[in-house]
Amino acid sequence: MQETFITFENSSPMCLSQVPSKPVSRLAPTPSGFLHLGNAVNFLVTWAIVRSRNGSLHLRIDDMDGIRFRPDVLEDIFTSLDWLGLDWDTGPSGPDDFYQNFSLHKKKEYYRGRLQALDKMRRKTFVCRCSRASIKKVSPNGLYPGTCRNADLVFEPGLHAVRLRVDNDTGIQVNNHRIDLAEAFGDFVLWRKDDQPSYHLASLLEDEEGGINLIVRGQDLLFSTAAQIYLAQCFGFSSFPACRFLHHGLVLGDNGEKLSKSRGAYALKDLRQSGGSPAFAVKTAARVLGLKHNPILTAQDLKHALISLNRQNAFFKPA
Repeated sequence: MQETFITFENSSPMCLSQVPSKPVSRLAPTPSGFLHLGNAVNFLVTWAIVRSRNGSLHLRIDDMDGIRFRPDVLEDIFTSLDWLGLDWDTGPSGPDDFYQNFSLHKKKEYYRGRLQALDKMRRKTFVCRCSRASIKKVSPNGLYPGTCRNADLVFEPGLHAVRLRVDNDTGIQVNNHRIDLAEAFGDFVLWRKDDQPSYHLASLLEDEEGGINLIVRGQDLLFSTAAQIYLAQCFGFSSFPACRFLHHGLVLGDNGEKLSKSRGAYALKDLRQSGGSPAFAVKTAARVLGLKHNPILTAQDLKHALISLNRQNAFFKPA
């Protein structure tokens, strides 16, 4: 595998000094498309940080989008994580365990109940009939223009979504970034037209319930982080707004575009089947973490190099 196709939107190493001494984090793949190199780098970075600091790691497979769920992709998630050399402390051990005990799709009524409680408590949600196409016609940047804020519609599956109102000048601090959420993200969907919870709602509730205190994401999800912090504040949550967020530069393909979960040149399934090793993904994760001095070819190498860096910088004291 050649390295020439790899570029980063932000090549600066992560700042690890604010990582909790006992991080609680998660790997959260979605079973709608095969994992690619960008996913692998994110998972390796998360795993190495948690393991180097004696933290706890949860595997959460986000299957809220039942329509796009693919059993073959679910199976490939476990195969890919094993290939990368990653383990976890809680979560499904395999596909059968996932179906029986960990599917988020089975928690739909729980998510609905929490949304209804939010509406009663804050009165900041509203029903919206707008399609993406109709929004694009009046808002070229795709931001919702507030069309249905005062329409007082009653939710009907297949016709309506439920959005969260984001007032003007809503400033959200994410690390060193202050984001004007109304301008950057707008009123966002909490319940979809297909009568399913949105990613933002379900992911936030799972992170809060799991006591997650560290989330590693791509730089492209900075606004999503701000939206979820705002939603957590609306719920009155304490854990998630205090969570530490690390946003890393994206792994890009030949054409400089973000990798997608299509079966393509960078899919982990194809790399495995062609006889490739995880070493390239591991070396890229080392770059993201600012580890440059040692040959790092496996996840274990990555962990031990990060432990050494932690000790040099006195970020934590080993247990």
